[in-house]
Amino acid sequence: MIKYLKKILNNENYKRIIENIVSLFSLQGLTYILPLITFPYLTRVLGPDKYGQIAFAAAFITYFQTFTDYGFNLSATREVSLNRDNDDKISEIFSSIFIVKIILMTISLIIMTIIVFSFDIFRSNWILYYFTFGILIGRDLLLTNWLFQGMEKMRYITILNIGTSIIYTLSIFVFVKESSDYLYVPLINSFGSLIIGLVSLRLINKEFNVKFIRPTLDDIIHQFKEGFHLYISTLGSSLYLTSTRFILGLFVSDAVLGYYTVAETLTSAFKGLISPISQAIYPYISRLQSENPIKAKKDLKKILIVMGTLTFILSIVVALCAPILIKLLAGENYAQSIPILQILIFTVFAVGINNVLGIQGLVAFGYKEKFSKIIVFAGIFNVIILVGLIILLGSIGAAIAVVTTEFLICIIEYIILRRVKIL
Repeated sequence: MIKYLKKILNNENYKRIIENIVSLFSLQGLTYILPLITFPYLTRVLGPDKYGQIAFAAAFITYFQTFTDYGFNLSATREVSLNRDNDDKISEIFSSIFIVKIILMTISLIIMTIIVFSFDIFRSNWILYYFTFGILIGRDLLLTNWLFQGMEKMRYITILNIGTSIIYTLSIFVFVKESSDYLYVPLINSFGSLIIGLVSLRLINKEFNVKFIRPTLDDIIHQFKEGFHLYISTLGSSLYLTSTRFILGLFVSDAVLGYYTVAETLTSAFKGLISPISQAIYPYISRLQSENPIKAKKDLKKILIVMGTLTFILSIVVALCAPILIKLLAGENYAQSIPILQILIFTVFAVGINNVLGIQGLVAFGYKEKFSKIIVFAGIFNVIILVGLIILLGSIGAAIAVVTTEFLICIIEYIILRRVKIL
């Protein structure tokens, strides 16, 4: 065992992966742990109603985040990874994507403004949506996670996120004292996002010599084409992730949405444990499949077994401990969140599997179009069953719809990977 560990640590590729996993775990850990410090405080101070309103606004803005991201978190990461020794090419990629994001962000702001002032459900609390939109500007336009990930240097973003997360946590306790202070939550979050975004722009110039150069029209069109299929897939995933909370909010009270959001937030915290591993491995698998496809396939199978085992055990443990977790973290007023969490937590197992099959498998091996079609199909399937299940079972029905959709994705991805002989 010791010899095996030494062999891994002496391998430069594995050392880089481990370093990035540690950095990303630090980032994701504090990204989720620090909000979990404020989570019990906010659920108690704001109550289910205001907590539900904030959740509804966040779900609404996530549609625009999906639109602005346009799949670049995967397509650009891969492109940067393949060209990371070429400073001029990296600058070209950064500049063209930045321009595309500005265009998409402007369109998003215009569409959001039209919607907010056209419907009473939005207009009655219009300022909440604009404060929440600030998070999108900082995190999606200015923060270049995809570039750091592609360069496999995530420790920079780790440090930035830790700093802003600490400031956010302290600010919540200072400024949010009662339910009427709920607007401070997205405002503080937006302010922190803008700061980290601006600092990251300075970092990529200093550390990677990335400069803004005026992109050609061909460069911009190229990025639109590269991100399109992955954008379609993220749009599809939005239909079964973001839409669940948003559609539920159209059918139920703010309080019921608050109960669902508590369960979803805790589930997301556990799903966050998957992300560092996935983000660190993706650039490695992307390179390896072009250099040594046989080894890439073997590594993929190993990752699938490990990820599946760990996430299954985690899901079972959390489901059994759900009553304790809800009471401890959210308070006794959120007892209705317990059965929702016991269902939703199994998305951790499903996401662990479909992340390996979809991102590390289909996308990294060049099957972006197939991956996109799967996610779009799943998104449409989710919306179809979601409305009916919400009408019949309320928030429990919403949780069942999400879990069913995630496992459907796993099955389809596995079948395709077997057909193309990757698994």
